[in-house]
Amino acid sequence: MKNFNRTNLSFSLCGLNCELCPMRLDGHCPGCGGGIGNQSCAIARCSMQHDKVEYCFHCTEYPCQRYEGIEEYDSFITHQRQLKDMIKVQEMGIEAYNAEQRQKVKILKTLLSDYNSGRRKTFYCVAVNLLPLKDIENVMGQIVKNVSFCDWTAKEKEEKIASLFQEIAVEQGLILKLRKKPVKKSE
Repeated sequence: MKNFNRTNLSFSLCGLNCELCPMRLDGHCPGCGGGIGNQSCAIARCSMQHDKVEYCFHCTEYPCQRYEGIEEYDSFITHQRQLKDMIKVQEMGIEAYNAEQRQKVKILKTLLSDYNSGRRKTFYCVAVNLLPLKDIENVMGQIVKNVSFCDWTAKEKEEKIASLFQEIAVEQGLILKLRKKPVKKSE
């Protein structure tokens, strides 16, 4: 969006973890307020009308009607924890939150380079976005410690990692897939 720039391109204005988005990883989007390639956004326009707040929770009108149902459906990145992540940022501070996200990005890149046969990118992005860092690190630790894991095929490795992430997600009541908005059928 023209004239909309932000200093933190990792955590969006509205609470998305841009660094964990497949669009960002592929270089198709620089992130919220990242200049050229940045997508048009109603929330960014709203920020410009409200003194260019860095995060929506800095706005005096937050939470506004724009947040009603915001976590219900996903885009390229999961929206399932948008509001919770904004609360988390407020509680722990943006620097600590960004440090945690950098750890998640590092793990995500390892998953994509070493344990992906081309079909798990979105799954890994969603899992790393939604699951707590300690749980993700635990799964990665299990993989490293498993001696027989080295002898497995790439597909067996990614299936094992996916099943470990799924187990954690089920325990936490999370859905590790993008929830697309249903397409309205023409009459």
